[in-house]
This record gives sequence, structure tokens and C-alpha cells, in this order.
Amino acid sequence: MTVIRAIEIENFRGVKALKWLPREGVNCLVGPGDSGKSTILDAIDYCVGARRALQVTDSDFCVLDFEKPICIRVTLGSLPDELKSIDKYGLYLCGFDPAAGQVLAEPQADCETVLTVQLLVESDLEPQWSLVSARATAQGQSRSLNWADRVRISPTRLGAVNDNNLTWRRGSILNRLSDERADASKELAKAAREVRAALGAQSSAQLAEALALVTGVAKGLGIPIGSEVKALLDATSASFAGGTISLHDEWGIPLRALGLGSTRLLIAGLQRQAAEHSSIILVDELEHGLEPHRIMMLLAALGAKDQSPKLQVFMTTHSPVAVRELSSSQLFVLRRHEDGHHALAVSASADVQGTIRKFPEALLARTVFVCEGASEVGLMRGLDQLRAANGHPPIASYGCALVDGGGTELFKRALAFQSLGYRVATMRDSDVHPTPDLEAQFVAAGGTTFRWREGRALEDELFLSVETQTVSKLLELAVSAKEEWLVNQHIKSASLDAMDLAAIRAECAATISENGRIILGKAARSKGTKGWFKSVGVMEEAARDIIGPELTDPAIHQFLQGIFNWIVEGAC
Repeated sequence: MTVIRAIEIENFRGVKALKWLPREGVNCLVGPGDSGKSTILDAIDYCVGARRALQVTDSDFCVLDFEKPICIRVTLGSLPDELKSIDKYGLYLCGFDPAAGQVLAEPQADCETVLTVQLLVESDLEPQWSLVSARATAQGQSRSLNWADRVRISPTRLGAVNDNNLTWRRGSILNRLSDERADASKELAKAAREVRAALGAQSSAQLAEALALVTGVAKGLGIPIGSEVKALLDATSASFAGGTISLHDEWGIPLRALGLGSTRLLIAGLQRQAAEHSSIILVDELEHGLEPHRIMMLLAALGAKDQSPKLQVFMTTHSPVAVRELSSSQLFVLRRHEDGHHALAVSASADVQGTIRKFPEALLARTVFVCEGASEVGLMRGLDQLRAANGHPPIASYGCALVDGGGTELFKRALAFQSLGYRVATMRDSDVHPTPDLEAQFVAAGGTTFRWREGRALEDELFLSVETQTVSKLLELAVSAKEEWLVNQHIKSASLDAMDLAAIRAECAATISENGRIILGKAARSKGTKGWFKSVGVMEEAARDIIGPELTDPAIHQFLQGIFNWIVEGAC
């Protein structure tokens, strides 16, 4: 199957420059919105798609600088013999060194033979397609792919409108499935209504192989088409060409009436059947129109789980479901830098793969804030809700994702996101620090860390930094969440049986002592899920309804404000 080995883009829309070496199989671009993912799919489509004309405007030039030409180059490998013909394209054949990721001017014995297609658009807005060759240029020669070859390698695009691929129109998947064709012109010339009835049996016989393939794929994907699909005259078509014949279900309803999700699934399945003739597929916003379970079915139909993929797929997504289902080798994080865009391959290391599987939504953010545990996540969520109620934009509007660092996994997870080019900060306790070396590595690479005052954990700070009435409210919230007997046991254990819940409540009725506060901090951070605020929901409530409104300690207030300032700065 023909595959894309290299993509180069210059001055196209929001992409100033990009050089990318995609892989065979699935290549999924992830990242925040407006980072250029869809632009890359458009660039591929414009460069090697089967089109004779292309409408370009000034807005297609990066920052409207139409004095710098748009240049898109796509290098094609795994070429069929007809594309490697010396008589046809010999002067334009080049070499590709996969180890160095370089396109070489000459084919070489130890390199793959490739062709590079270029689309150039200058200020006159006229698109020019050509094959790239230094040898041809030196000889004053230039040419592009033959139209038949261009149609053969043209990518299939799954978008919001897929009607063309459910008919036998030129360039559709159905025309690539087999060489069978239905000739409906005679019947159509008589009368459209009579032909619709008469053509059913005839078309089904002429297109039996393709219809059997479609029926099998549709049933395998759970798409409701009845017992079999039929090829009937499309009643809405005004032409008498191949596009007049389209797919219908058992009851004669055109399959183009299916929902967007079902249509995408069916076309993806058909594309696998046609992979021998057309192996490149483009899917923008993979999840569009699909429920989570059908997202997984679409990924499977596209070959995401295949050991030897038949298709080379270029897709974008904002779906955590899709990110979780894909392996790290199929994911690329698109980052914008001063010198242009970079598509960073996600590492296959266990730390990175595990972090992505646990927090796929963070891969779709601009900024990642890694909290030591669920308590800190709940604290940030509750404070964020309180700020939003007071007129501040929520942190989600700044493209920030909160990640549970899992205690000792805190800096492993932070480093995983940092390695992918994300802006990352951490929040941790200062009572015990099990991985100082990892923190040093994180900070040295530009990471930011926020930590509570020396020797204190989050629970210590809460009980030592608020008024007595706030201490009492936090205590009663813990009793409500964990039951009175367990809270009592924790207090007795933390105080070595010197105090119990009743004694603490008595102090809270007046002014709680510093010793009482210290005991509550120790009791609250009991290990595991027994901790009073070791769940996102409980701490979220505490932060939103108790801590945030009643916080009086200026040092803690400044500490928390510093975190929110860091989040806001990430969107600037």
C-alpha cells in the first residue's frame, strides 16, 4: 500500500512551518484547539488529493503574508511498480532514509524509492502541483502525477458529508472496491420511476461482489441495513451517470440517510476492503457523531488494533475515549513554537503510556497541573468553582487540566507530560518527599512546583490556618463523610489517646488550641481512603463551601493565588 513517509508545510494558515515523519497505521494528532491539527489534514488533502482545481484565498497564507508562498510537500513511499517505472517517473524518483528521516536526491540501494508531490501557491493564488526532483530542475523539466495515478493514491476523507462514497460516483470507495459497473442509462432514459423498480435486480446482479462486501462490513459493525443492501436508482439524482446508482437498505431507503456516525463507520470499514487500491484516509474530529462505544468500533474499523495495518490513517481528536484506546506509538502531540509546529511522538515508556491511559483529557489541554493526590485535586476544583461564582473565568477556560499525581507517582506523571512539551506545574506536601531526584529533574527542565510550608501537609495547613468556627465546620464535614466512630478513632490514635472527638468538639465551642489543630491535621491525613478528605468530592465541597469563603491566613491565600496566577499566565 502507498504510504506517506514525510510531510513538509510552509506558510499554510496557522502553520508557519512543519516537518513530520508519520508512521504506518494510525497517526492521531492531539493537542489543544486551534493548534493546527485540522490544517495538517487539509494540507495532505490539498497536496495529494484527486482535484484539478483548488480555491485559495489570502486567508490561507500564514498571518496573511501572501508574499511568502504556501508550500506543501508530501513524500510517498511503498510505491507500486507503476509509480516506480523508470519510463514514467524515473527522473523524479528519490530515496528515503528512514533512520535519518531524510529524503535523498537520488534513489539508493539501501534506501526506499519514493516520490515527493509538491503544492505551491504564490501571491497570484494559482495552485501548482508538481513532482520534486533536483535532477529534473537542473535539466529544466517539470511534471506532476498522471491523473489516473493521482486518483489511485488520493486519500479518502471522512467528514460531515460522506454522500459521495455511498454512490458509484467518480473517486468513491465503491468504485475502488471492484471493477464492476452498472449501466443505467437505457432504463433512465425511459422513465425514472420504471427504472427504479427495474434496475434493482439488474444492479444487484452487476454489483454483486461489491454489495456482498458492503453487507458484510455493515453487519460486522452493527449498522442497521436489514438483511442485505441493494443498488437502486437514487430518486434524488438528476444525472444519468454512475453517481445515479447508490446504496440502499433492505427497505429501499438510501444509506446516505443513515446518521453521521453510522456513515463514518461504514465508510471506514469499506476503506479497509479497498486498501489495496487506496490506503490513505483522513479523519477530522474522529468522535463527531459517535457514542463512546462506537468511537472504539470506528478505531477498530480503521485498523487501530491491527498488528499489520492495511491503512495509513491521519486523524485528529478531542476525545479522551479515543486517546485512551490508542497506543502511545499512534499518538502525536502537536505543539506550536516560535520556529513553527512540531508533531512530537509520544514515548512508549511505561510512565508515559500509563499516565496517558489514566488522564487522557490532560493530553488535550494547554497546561497541566499535577496535584499530589485526590485531596489537592478536590481543593483546586472547589476553589475554582468558588472563583467562577465570583465572576472569575474557570481554569478550564485557560486550557488547564488537573491531574492526580498518585502520591509517589507525582513527578513521574509530571515528567511524562513535560516530555511532550506541555507547560507543567505540581502541588505537593512538605512533610515527606519520597522522590527528590525526580523533582530536581522536573525543575531543571523548566517545571514549576508549589508546596505547602515546610513540614506540613495539606491537612496540617487547613487546620492550622483557619478560624475556630472553620475548624469546627471541617470536623463536622469529616464526621458526615466518614462516620463519627471512625473520626473519633483517628483523633485518639493521632493524640495517643490524649484526646477524642468529644474533647475536640468542646475546644471548638470556645477557641481550639494549637495542639488540637495539630492533632486534627494528623488525624485527617490517615492513610488511603480512610483519610477524611482523601476524595475529590469531599475536598471539593470543603474548599468551595468552607475553606474558600473563610480563609484568613494571608500566607495561604498568597500561595493559592500564586497557583491561579500560574494557570492564567499559561493562556497568555
